[in-house]
Order: sequence, then C-alpha cells, then structure tokens
Amino acid sequence: MKKVLVICYYWPPAGGPGVQRWLKFVTYLRDFGIQPVVYVPENPEYPLIDPSLQEKIPANVKVYKGKIREPLRFISLLGKGKAREISKGIIPGKKASLAERLLLWIRGNFFIPDARVWWVSPSVSRVKQILAEEGIDTLITTGPPHSVHLIGYRVRQQYDVKWVADFRDPWTSIGYHKDLKLSARAERKHKNLEREVLGSADKILVTSNTTKEEFRALTAKPISVITNGYDKEEYDKVRPEKDQYFSISHIGSLLSERNPVHLWSALAELLSEKEEFSEILRIRLVGVVSGEVLDSIRSFGLEPYLELVGYVSHEKAIAFQKGASVLLLLEIDRDVTRGIIPGKLFEYMASGRPVIAIGPDQWEAGKILEQQGRGKAFGYGEKQQIKEQLLACYQLFKKGELVLESEAPVAFSRYSLTAQLAKELKWE
Repeated sequence: MKKVLVICYYWPPAGGPGVQRWLKFVTYLRDFGIQPVVYVPENPEYPLIDPSLQEKIPANVKVYKGKIREPLRFISLLGKGKAREISKGIIPGKKASLAERLLLWIRGNFFIPDARVWWVSPSVSRVKQILAEEGIDTLITTGPPHSVHLIGYRVRQQYDVKWVADFRDPWTSIGYHKDLKLSARAERKHKNLEREVLGSADKILVTSNTTKEEFRALTAKPISVITNGYDKEEYDKVRPEKDQYFSISHIGSLLSERNPVHLWSALAELLSEKEEFSEILRIRLVGVVSGEVLDSIRSFGLEPYLELVGYVSHEKAIAFQKGASVLLLLEIDRDVTRGIIPGKLFEYMASGRPVIAIGPDQWEAGKILEQQGRGKAFGYGEKQQIKEQLLACYQLFKKGELVLESEAPVAFSRYSLTAQLAKELKWE
C-alpha cells in the first residue's frame, strides 16, 4: 500500500474547523489504497480544545510528533490574554487598545509567515528521518498556518520526495492579511515565501476556484480544487432536541468584520412590527464572539433574545446545527474574500436546515449554497431582502413547514472528497 506523510499543525485535541479536513482524509485514505502517516506538534498551544476528537483518530494511523516553541507563551505576557484572542482569529477592531495594536504588529512583522514559524527548523531533519524510516515518497503539508508549508519547502530541497501543498485558506490574499500592520519589508517577505512555496510544490490543492485562479498568476504548477465537506456518518447519528423557538444560529467564530449589522436591524424591525415574534425569537451564537458584535446586537435592543453558548465539541456543534430553525453563514465584505468557502458551509448543508448567507459580492460560498438549494445569499447592504427572507422563514416555521426537501449533496461528503484526493496522490 502506498504511504504518504501528512504534516499538519491542527490535530486532535485541537478544536475548530482547521482540524476536520485532514482528520477525515486520514480516516478514509486507506479505503483508496493509501496509508497515511502523520506528523504534528508534540506540545502545541491550541486556541481551542476538543478532547472528543481524539477518539476519531484511526487506530491504524501512525502519528509522529515534534516539539514546538510557541511564542504565544511569551508575548501573551504583554497582552493579558489578548494574544490568545488574536490566535483564535479575533483581530482587534477600531477600538483596539495600545497593547492590542502592539501585539498585532509583533505578530505580523516578527513571525513570518505566522507564529508557528519556530516549528520549521527542528521539523526538517525529523521529517526527513520519518520519510526514510517509513519508505515514503510523497509529502503533504496543509496550512494555515502557512509555516507548515516551509517545512515541505525545505525538505523538498534536501530530499527526493514528491510534495503536495494543501491550502485550506489563501496566504497573502486572505481577508485579515492587511490587518496585520505589516511593514513593506514584511509584506515582501510574505509574498516571496508564497511564490517559493507555490513554485516548488509538485501539486497544489486549494478549497475554492477563486483561490485557484489567484494562484495561477503565481505558479505554473498543477492546481486542483478539493473543497471541504461534511461527514455523513456523524450527521446521521446526531439527534437534536426539538426547539420551540424560532432560532437563528451561527456556529463558529464570529469576528468583528463579519458583523451583519443589517441583519440585526432587520430583526429589530420585525420585533417592533410583529408582537408574537418577541415571544419566539432566539439568536443563538455558538463559539467565540467578538465584543464589537455583541455591542452591535445590544445597540439594536436584541440582548433579551441572545443566547451565547460559547465553544462546544464538534458533536454538540452538529446538534446545534441540526436543531436550528435558520443557520447563519457570514464572511468579511471584501473583494479578497470572494473565494473563502468556510468549512461550516458544507456542514450547514448536511444539517437539513435553511441557511441565510451574508458576504461579499460574487461570493463563491453563496453561489454553492444557492446552486444546491440549501439557502439564500445576500450582500451586507441588502437589508430589505434579508428581512424578507427572515419573514418568509418565520412564516414557514409557524406552519411547521420550514424544511429542506432535498438530501445533502453527496459530492461534498468527506468520503467522496477523499476519493478525489487519492487520485491526486497517485503519481503517473
């Protein structure tokens, strides 16, 4: 059986969306004639922890570990916990304190491409040793963090191995990149490293067609799109509790720049126009929520209808998805985020609940959602259209008819996506 070595930073017990893609690929690759071996950090500082995911690691998969020095342990002394918020993806907004701005500047200019760059050098010799001991001829790196790709880049220069670089998100075109307060020198270094990685990998995997087109301008290497997906077995076994409320739920981190102000405004108007709406509305936010989003919700008088659940295990997140009346999908309203397809999109589609998506113009995730008949997508400024969709969903809810008739698309199941990956890993 062909072996491949997968290098990833996010691995159980890490929580959040970053761990799901390769945990599932590793789970199913053996069914397609490929034996994965995994290399991960030994002592990482994960911003989110989900111990239940450790039970999902296949018993027949060998996992090697290498020690990592996490700068978060040192720079957090300056920020009194703010460094951990930044590591969760919460970029300080306009009201950021001096300490927060300093931390962001340090993160952007001293740790390039990211705060896990100290793991690169000690991992190169370790990875070469694993490749030799296991008789492996194919190496896979997945980012972010994009410093993981630098391990593959250095190993590829020193060792005869095929290298596949998997980009779950873009690098320099990702929405928050410009918020890192980069100096001109730091910006050049990011772009140079991005070009070196894209020009050296034998194959490149991305999660959206938009990212594929962006990377085509930077490299002539073959690029394939393998999206994120959902695990049908996990969804089939979860039975959510029946919810008496008309619940609008968002699962995952809700950052300041994803704040759907017009949605909150539309809900406030519906509350004033329909007396019964106040008795049944719930805004349920599951995961990390920025302070600016909470301030916005309160400013519209919606706090009495707000439920802050906090971070939960993946299994509980699925239960919240399946139990919601309407699911909320959000992306930063920038041109550079058109190609960002959140992993939760596919899990939302598997939940069987209608989705309201709010994001940038020509958002690829919104197009997929509507093409699959799983919901409606809007721009941030389309307040009236958002309000009309909320009202339509509410009226169906009252009749007991707020259901999706079609099944989740099989093409986006993790098993089907692993079949695509296996084809990419069988070199001609």
